[in-house]
Amino acid sequence: MVREWVSINGRLMQPEQAQISAFDAGLLQGVGLFETMRAYQGRVFRARRHLERLAKSAQTLGWSSIPEIDRMNEQLCQVVNATELADARVRLTVTTGTLRPSERETPELTILATAVTGGLYPPELYARGISMTVSRWRQNPFDPLTGHKAVSYFSRLASLREAHAAGAMESLWLTIDNEVAEGAISNVFIVKDGALRTPPTDLPVLPGVTRATVLELAGHLGIPAAEQRLQLEDVLDADEVFVTNSMMELLSVIGVDQHAIGSGKPGALTRRLHEAYGECVRRECSNAQG
Repeated sequence: MVREWVSINGRLMQPEQAQISAFDAGLLQGVGLFETMRAYQGRVFRARRHLERLAKSAQTLGWSSIPEIDRMNEQLCQVVNATELADARVRLTVTTGTLRPSERETPELTILATAVTGGLYPPELYARGISMTVSRWRQNPFDPLTGHKAVSYFSRLASLREAHAAGAMESLWLTIDNEVAEGAISNVFIVKDGALRTPPTDLPVLPGVTRATVLELAGHLGIPAAEQRLQLEDVLDADEVFVTNSMMELLSVIGVDQHAIGSGKPGALTRRLHEAYGECVRRECSNAQG
């Protein structure tokens, strides 16, 4: 049984058959956007929110063609249904298409969807928590790509590689004004005196789908939560810190650059929110229809 599938502009194929043009703008100029999502029981959790974010980014960045949400969703369903996996790592990448001269005034977008095995974080990381380093690079609000999931991702991967070399799992990015922004591949939350805080998206930081879900769940649970500008000292002095993205869900941070956070163990409020997140996933993905 083939467990991994690719869809390119609606054509379903196995990974070794997949090809894109040598003139594709994503390859030659890094002009593209992507979403990494997680499928549970054959359904991508909050897929439409991911796709709406991608389309909004394309519009904000001035793309000539804005990808259609329904078309992107069809390709997601196509690869998820084909893989027949209960759980999968799903990615959608959209570029502005070929740069090669053609009869088309506006090139057709390249829409690439994949569903693959793996990509899950080991259970022991949730039990013991992870550490972060503070990146030596800074988040620049004048960079037009900041706050968008662009395929030009090298700086994030470079900082993540440095974190791994230092024995950490994630890298904390500050702004050029030394405010806390986000992780290299995650959004950041702190807990202090029972209240939840996360940097506002106008810094700008990525408006994460998991981030928004956590804030929503906090409201349902009666946990005080707000967007707030944070300094590194706020992170270091927090009772709990955790990071979020679609694959990791919520992951406790127990240390930043050798500085222990709180008790040095995953905190109770983080666990409570993670349990609520799991319940939300089960509720929304229990009746998978593709």
